[in-house]
Amino acid sequence: MKTRVQTKADSQRACQWLAWAASLAHDTSLHDSTAPPKPSKEDIRAVTCAQFREHTDHLMLGKFPEPALDALHAGGFLEIWLPEVASMVGFGDGEWRHKDVWKHTKQVVKQSVRRLELRWGALLHDIGKPKTRRIEDNGQVTFYGHAEVGAAMFRKRTAQRLGMQGALYERVHFLILHHLRPSQYRASWTDSAVRRFYKQMGPGLRDLLDLSRADITTKRPERRKWGVAQISALQERIRVLKEQDAKVTPLPKGLGHLLMNRFGLPPSRLLGDIRKQLEEDVATGRILAGGQEEYYADWVAADPVRFGLVGEEAAE
Repeated sequence: MKTRVQTKADSQRACQWLAWAASLAHDTSLHDSTAPPKPSKEDIRAVTCAQFREHTDHLMLGKFPEPALDALHAGGFLEIWLPEVASMVGFGDGEWRHKDVWKHTKQVVKQSVRRLELRWGALLHDIGKPKTRRIEDNGQVTFYGHAEVGAAMFRKRTAQRLGMQGALYERVHFLILHHLRPSQYRASWTDSAVRRFYKQMGPGLRDLLDLSRADITTKRPERRKWGVAQISALQERIRVLKEQDAKVTPLPKGLGHLLMNRFGLPPSRLLGDIRKQLEEDVATGRILAGGQEEYYADWVAADPVRFGLVGEEAAE
């Protein structure tokens, strides 16, 4: 049995469709009548990773990504290059009922700020849903763990197929894994909880908040208004806390002398390790910044094993 040899012409036919699809994201005057001949599966498989990414990256940055993404689907590219996304087409969830996750995903991409890492994160953020869908006895549809499952799918397969590496890979993986976190915010969160959140999210915080805001696609005006307000409230609390923290020295200057006197410590590596641990506890929100020396000394005294003052055997 002879195997068809893929040629450069195959790739060119597929790239013509890719280029047309990408152009739809930037020019609304284009329509189906301008489409080139639809490529075959063999044509699409002849496309290199670099060619696919060149056109899809351009598509992602367009102002009108929805018709362009539909063109990728119609041309057969999702099935071969993005099967995780293709599985969302026609896949319903509790919010959209008779709609599908694909429609939601396209809207999230459209509503996202046009930054490449954010747009890719928007496209892939729900790829774990088809594998995690459960229908409860009361009829409620759930997707428990879909963020973690989606992040694992991206890490193991999608990123390799797309040739994503470095900073882009790290950010898209981060967005998929954490995309639900901002929506869990409530006004009842303590300042320490808000500090832990934004410090854990690190440099990806801005993209994460932007994705969370774009992820609100409900048709219910009151629910949409509430969701947007929650993200804005979280963003404002983070801003205020960051300003406060920037004005406060994490630990008082005289703390070292107090620790030496209280615990009988000489200037040593252990003293430095204790201070570093205290700084980490402040950074993660376990204790407050800008307190009195005794506050931190009492914190150390309450857990001598953790701070290396005694061994576990002595503590017992």
